[in-house]
Amino acid sequence: MFRRGLFYAYLSIYLRQYLGLSVTETTLFATLPMVVNILCQTFIWGRISDRFQLRRTLIIIGEIVAGIGTILVWYVHRQTGQPITAGYVIIIGLSIIEIFWSMSNIAWSALISDVYDASERSLMQGRLYSLGGLGRMIGIWIGGLLYDGMGMEYAGWGFYDGWLFFVASIAMGVSTLPLLFLPEGGVKALKQQNEPTALSGSKGHASHLFIIFLISMVFIHFGRNSIAITLSQYLTLPSGIAVSSRELSYIFNTQSAAMIFFGWATGWFSRRIGNDVALALSTIVGIIALIILAQSTSLPLIYLSSFLRGIADVIIMATSYTYASVLIPPEKRGQLFALFNATFFLSWGLAGTFIAGPIVDIMIQGGNTESAAYQLSFWVAAGITLVGLGMLVLLKWKRNRIELLPPAQR
Repeated sequence: MFRRGLFYAYLSIYLRQYLGLSVTETTLFATLPMVVNILCQTFIWGRISDRFQLRRTLIIIGEIVAGIGTILVWYVHRQTGQPITAGYVIIIGLSIIEIFWSMSNIAWSALISDVYDASERSLMQGRLYSLGGLGRMIGIWIGGLLYDGMGMEYAGWGFYDGWLFFVASIAMGVSTLPLLFLPEGGVKALKQQNEPTALSGSKGHASHLFIIFLISMVFIHFGRNSIAITLSQYLTLPSGIAVSSRELSYIFNTQSAAMIFFGWATGWFSRRIGNDVALALSTIVGIIALIILAQSTSLPLIYLSSFLRGIADVIIMATSYTYASVLIPPEKRGQLFALFNATFFLSWGLAGTFIAGPIVDIMIQGGNTESAAYQLSFWVAAGITLVGLGMLVLLKWKRNRIELLPPAQR
């Protein structure tokens, strides 16, 4: 999370304002790598993880290879001499890295379910995202300093001169050290083959519910994350709010602060009202945050929106993971968590490329102001997330109906 905050919070600005890519083109740095990531999770590493019950090993290999690859991407992008070409070198390079990074993504998803019982997963996920929020906060703060050399260099210096690449790579290497103290994982080693899943004995209904759940998460993630790449561009617009890279770090870290605080409360919150209700309420909070962004240019309200986004992020991620882990049989964790992860990872870039990016570019080409173009994309994002909320309500209704059926009819 330190590496994500450090690197990705500012990469969109570098591609747009320094290398000159269009808004839609800037979203490709998330879209193409995430497509590669999910394909590899689903068809390669998920199957290998399930076949050999490997978790920790895949995480360590994935992080080390990705760290080395990050340095190579910086070096090659410096050799092009053409800004647009350099931008596409970064996009393609990150896509190649994701072939190996996806090893880590799928393995940790399965490992957490291997190690913790269903009753503990929301609690532990909340704590992990809280600690991740702290790492993200530190990363964003350092990234803001390095992006323009603490105000002594030009905007984009941190990427062009390599420091953001170097620090991100070092962070990935260091992150593997604590993993040496974790178990390898795997349901066979941990004797969890008989762990009950939702609606045990009714695999057809459980499968049907899982599909509805995945569809709802597609709308929720694609809605709220469609602006993930373009938000920093909007906030730094010279003709708009025009915040500096350092002010941008403060805004993003308001979101991190909310993740830190509410991450520790997520387990208690979900136990009191249930994972499904907690997921629905946090989705509503996410919609409110998007509406605030869409209709206000006031800096205090921008901070409020960021804080609400942090609340929504940590609770949605923790509760949705637990919900998925209950629906997924232990022996299928590698493959089915790949599908669950796809709803989030693809939303990180795909939604920006096909939703927010085109909306902004088309609006600007039509003669609208840049601020108005970005704000319309926020309204659309809120509408898409609202559809996901409706799917959650449908899921809750269907699950209640199935649970009321006699066992013989399930």
